[in-house]
Amino acid sequence: MKKNERRSAVKKLFTSLLGVTGFGLVAKATETTNHPAAKEVFNVKKQDDVPLFSGCTKFNGLLFVAGKGAHFEGDVKAHTDHVLKELEEELVKAGSSMEKVLKVNVYLADLADYKAMNEVFKGRFGNKPPVRTTVATYGGVPGDSLVEMDCIAYV
Repeated sequence: MKKNERRSAVKKLFTSLLGVTGFGLVAKATETTNHPAAKEVFNVKKQDDVPLFSGCTKFNGLLFVAGKGAHFEGDVKAHTDHVLKELEEELVKAGSSMEKVLKVNVYLADLADYKAMNEVFKGRFGNKPPVRTTVATYGGVPGDSLVEMDCIAYV
């Protein structure tokens, strides 16, 4: 078998294996290339009348919600409750819900607030909670919030 024939045979085998596994990667790649989905943005924040970032972006059935913080005096529990309500409001406006959240990132101004944040966080996403990453930020959360969260959900 010649080198080009071997390469072609390997490509065909690889393509057929992808199709057989049920992932649909070959069909999906072709579909995405031929018909790109439109990106929808909501709540665009501007700086000097120039778009800076979107509060929420919808693409291909997924919803990406920008970080929400609490910019008022209060403890981490009050801030966490406020942030979760802000996330929920953004999700509902875009046609999703807390139960459809897949991933949450939590940014704490102080890691010592982890336990208190967790007390307010638990149960807010239904019986099948999303995956979560929690980190303490160096230098604090922007806007003097004690906690900030962003998330990815499906619509």
